[in-house]
Amino acid sequence: MNRLALFDCDGTLVDSAATIVGAVSETFSLHRLDIPEPQRCRRVIGLSLVEAMAELAPAGDHAALAETYKNCFIRARAEGRVEEPLFEGILRLLDALEGDGWLLGVATGKSDRGLKHCLDLHGIHARFVSLQTADRHPSKPHPSMALQAIADAGAAPATTIVIGDTAFDMAMARAAGAVGIGAAWGYHEPHELLAAGAASVAERPSDVLALATRVKGTQDA
Repeated sequence: MNRLALFDCDGTLVDSAATIVGAVSETFSLHRLDIPEPQRCRRVIGLSLVEAMAELAPAGDHAALAETYKNCFIRARAEGRVEEPLFEGILRLLDALEGDGWLLGVATGKSDRGLKHCLDLHGIHARFVSLQTADRHPSKPHPSMALQAIADAGAAPATTIVIGDTAFDMAMARAAGAVGIGAAWGYHEPHELLAAGAASVAERPSDVLALATRVKGTQDA
């Protein structure tokens, strides 16, 4: 049975908070709504757009806000204002996991278009055997994205780890029967990741391989 390492994108592979917060601020300004504090915006990164807007503006038109946000983000990308740098150590982690026999996948609240732009920018798109986005699935923490990635990889829930920085990722992993490894370098606190079902929390990308190896040893036992 294949083993799958399934990554979240924003807050796990790339640090996109500044761009996301900027697009949210522009969106709310255009809708003449009070602009959420940056920390509130960071809290909803990882949810699909409509769900994120519902959290930030419960009484707002969530679909309209989501559409405006998309347009703001597309305009920012066209103007060269999108910043989505890889977190330090991510490339080395991907190399190490592949070297240890893990297949790689992504499950994200981004759109197909947004994810492709991001991964192509860093030259890593082809490394992932499964790319699951909000275009085709319910928002996290629903397990749909994880289950489809597991099927694509020819893996099983018991041979899958989910690496993510939010409670939504860890709850998705638990719902899918996979093992969640929290990414402490992202946007939720370690105690939140553990409370949501993380088996462990990695302080930095270089810690993930040891935790994944521990999972592998449990699977092989």
